[in-house]
Amino acid sequence: MGLTKSEIFTKEQNEIAAIAKVLGHPARIAIIQHLIKMKSCICGDLVDVIGLAQPTISQHLKELKNIGIIKGNIEGTSVCYCIDEKNWNVIKNTLNEFFSLNSDNNNCCS
Repeated sequence: MGLTKSEIFTKEQNEIAAIAKVLGHPARIAIIQHLIKMKSCICGDLVDVIGLAQPTISQHLKELKNIGIIKGNIEGTSVCYCIDEKNWNVIKNTLNEFFSLNSDNNNCCS
């Protein structure tokens, strides 16, 4: 199986793929939903809320932070996370534009 050559795709295609990859795990969706529901930064332990081990939660938080969906602040030994509203809106707009593409084929393959 060959490697994906991301440089042959547009910046937009690579961005959408990166977003989709990060959103492709239900634990990450649960973390995002929880942060949005709380409407504030979470400094507590997400283990009880999500039901996964702390190292697993940390890895998911890292992926969400790398793509810019969440941001975090380290204060002593605690780490607080919240939705990065600016990036969240950019990601929503990017996905909305992608999902609003329309095909005019009208069941040409049926």
